[in-house]
Amino acid sequence: MSGIGVVEACEQAARRRTFAVISHPDAGKSTLTEALALHARVISEAGAVHGKAGRRGVTSDWMAMERERGISVTSAVLQFAYRDTVLNLLDTPGHADFSEDTYRVLSAVDCAVMLLDAAKGLEPQTLKLFDVCRHRRLPVITFINKWDRPGREALELLDEIEQRLGIHPAPVTWPVGNAGELQGLIDRRRPAHLIHFTRTPGGATAAAEHHLPINDIAVDEVPGLGAAVEELALLEGTGANYDQTRFLAGTSTPVFFGAAVSNIGVSLLLNAVVDLAPAPAPRLTRDGGVRKVEASFSGLVFKVQANMDPAHRDRIAFVRVCSGVFERGMILKHAATGRPFATKYAHSIFGQDRATVDRAYPGDIIGLVNAGALRPGDTLYQDEPVVFPPMPTFAPEHFAVIRSKDPSRSKQFRRGIEQLEAEGVVQVLVSNRRGRQAPVLAAVGPMQFDVVLYRLEYELGAPATLEPLPYRLARRTDDAGRELLERVRGVEVLTRNSDGELLAVFPDQWRFNVVRRDLPGLTLESLIAATG
Repeated sequence: MSGIGVVEACEQAARRRTFAVISHPDAGKSTLTEALALHARVISEAGAVHGKAGRRGVTSDWMAMERERGISVTSAVLQFAYRDTVLNLLDTPGHADFSEDTYRVLSAVDCAVMLLDAAKGLEPQTLKLFDVCRHRRLPVITFINKWDRPGREALELLDEIEQRLGIHPAPVTWPVGNAGELQGLIDRRRPAHLIHFTRTPGGATAAAEHHLPINDIAVDEVPGLGAAVEELALLEGTGANYDQTRFLAGTSTPVFFGAAVSNIGVSLLLNAVVDLAPAPAPRLTRDGGVRKVEASFSGLVFKVQANMDPAHRDRIAFVRVCSGVFERGMILKHAATGRPFATKYAHSIFGQDRATVDRAYPGDIIGLVNAGALRPGDTLYQDEPVVFPPMPTFAPEHFAVIRSKDPSRSKQFRRGIEQLEAEGVVQVLVSNRRGRQAPVLAAVGPMQFDVVLYRLEYELGAPATLEPLPYRLARRTDDAGRELLERVRGVEVLTRNSDGELLAVFPDQWRFNVVRRDLPGLTLESLIAATG
């Protein structure tokens, strides 16, 4: 790039914050996503996660299936400006069945907001996602949600974070009143003031904040204030203070309290993302080097999604800009094939809505339309060649044969399966016993199959049926292994459609151990771990 382009890339990258919201299901993740957009004033009214009668669904849950079930089944991007910063917020599916989508998103962000339910604390899926953040060296901001409902003690939750995650919790805000009896928050950066909130009906609009000097508050006016002040003194004495260096190193997490559904404490979190979260930095490459933000353009494809706009039936590749300046119309190189890739149709994304984008900078998420050749994990670049590390391959635990209900729709059926495989919705395997007309789907969780059936029928006009298979464990093998296993009962070897790899599938760990014992020369390799 020219000297001017280098300066522009660096200056604009410094204004970007790209982060994901992660949590266990039902912790309030989509509600928090909506509340952050509301406080940034890019939407005028928050929706309801469960889509109750007469209320809107959340902006990030744009898929019809999400609105019907009240859960997030796919990640979504919300890009908006706040203060002098451009925020790229990635909402992730909370359900464990969609872990693959969440882990791909975490490869495209610089920070994560970890959401905890005040009553439940750390839950299994949160622990798994935190491990991925640690593996990727992502700093984590913690938001303890639902403080307007009965829950556990604040100090107990901090102790759990430290003991189970091995990370130092540093409260930045502190609740006045126990969970379910929230009377306000104290910002430890301004400890002389109590922040009192006036809630709005249904949390549809931002809760008004009132900063009251603590010395002017009568003892009986805010019953929980005395206990909160004592707890803050205890925290000060134990050194539970925020340290930016430790946060960026991943050894400490700033902690915020609030209630997303009532929009309480959300503005404090939003400002913390701007003030504390890191801007885009040099990115590791597959060969162990780094790609500086001021280098020529490069981008990582972390998601492919079709039919976001039912009227156009197009396919969008979500690309994280890693370096340089993106300009619409530029010709890029597709690292996987070496072929040129034109970028005539490029969009910025806000849930299901999108707008043409002419320029984008490191940290931004752009949507490239009709990107049929791109798959999650692909690298795009201009001038200086680069390849970013591949996306993880997941070991599937659920398998099913899928067949078209209507033989006259076989072409649409095949096209739909290919499309969903390219998006990474599910793995597609081919069995010699059944042929390509009845492929085998492999998934981390069974709800992925529900998504496949729903989208085949309602988006692609190709209704299908599933026949579950009794397998729960997969291992990579080779041609010699396939010959040996063809004579073994209860075991099958399938070919992965995307790369031709052979997967031996077993009904359980016991059967796998028996086969490995009886055939000691057999090649059976574990698939790459989810955090790889």
